[in-house]
Parts: sequence; structure tokens; C-alpha cells
Amino acid sequence: MSDIVIREAQADDIDTICAFILALADYERLSHEVKADPATLARYLFGPRPMAEVLIAQHDGVAVGFALFFHNFSTFEGRPGLYLEDLFVLPEARGLGAGKALLARLAQLAIERDCARLEWSVLDWNAPAIAFYHALGARPMDEWTVQRVDGGALVALSSSAGPRR
Repeated sequence: MSDIVIREAQADDIDTICAFILALADYERLSHEVKADPATLARYLFGPRPMAEVLIAQHDGVAVGFALFFHNFSTFEGRPGLYLEDLFVLPEARGLGAGKALLARLAQLAIERDCARLEWSVLDWNAPAIAFYHALGARPMDEWTVQRVDGGALVALSSSAGPRR
């Protein structure tokens, strides 16, 4: 891991971030769902009110992986947490320690920011990732099921709220 460098992404990394997102989507067999574009990502990652942060893993000065994350909040803990939305390392760079280095840096940030936890989701079929996470001390939250409202259902739910006060 000594030749892996983890750094905060800058606005001029946007094309690299987009490339990683597309590579991740391809790996997860979800390329057809990618709607993100450089301009939108730049606005939400580097604009006046950033909604998420990105770390870049480099090996010999070349970007080989990324982690996109944001803060959430635990009412039970009464403290913030970090949620890892995406972690991806290029296939040819796997085994160099970039994934572990990214997660280790996220753990450092969580501690520095007084977060109660670091959490993420993983696809059920991704056995290599699940084994990797387990080896790092992660534990599955089997009693929880992710719920999502998007698209037309999100619009419909929003309409049912009535006028804003």
C-alpha cells in the first residue's frame, strides 16, 4: 500500500470521476442506468453547496480508483456518519491495496469528523467485494432492506404533501 496515494478530488478531476462511475456501472451491469454527466456532477461535487466528496487513489501518479461519499446522521447515535456511495478500483489495479487505502482514509475521516460509523451497500452477488469488506471488519446489516422512491413515484409522493408552508 506504500505506493498508493489517496487525495481529495479537485474540480479538474471531473472527467476521471465520470470515467470511474461509468466503469463501476459497467462492472455492476448497470450502465443503462447512468444519467450523470460532468456538468451536473461538477455542480454537486464542487459547486457552492457540495453534496458529496470524492477521494482519488493513485498508483505511480495515475488514478486507479475512487470513493464517493457524503454525511448522513444517526438519530440513535446522535452523531453524523459517513455513507460510502461508490467505491471502485480499476480491475488492473486490484490487489495493489487501493481499495483498502480508500476505506482506511474514509475511516480516518469518520473519526476526525466525530462520526459514529461508516457504512455502505454492496450488491448481493458481489462475493469478492463482500469477502473483502468482511476481512476489514465490516458486518452485514441483514435485518435492513433498502427502500427507494424515484422517478414518477417520487413526483407523486411529493404532490401528496400539499402546499409548502
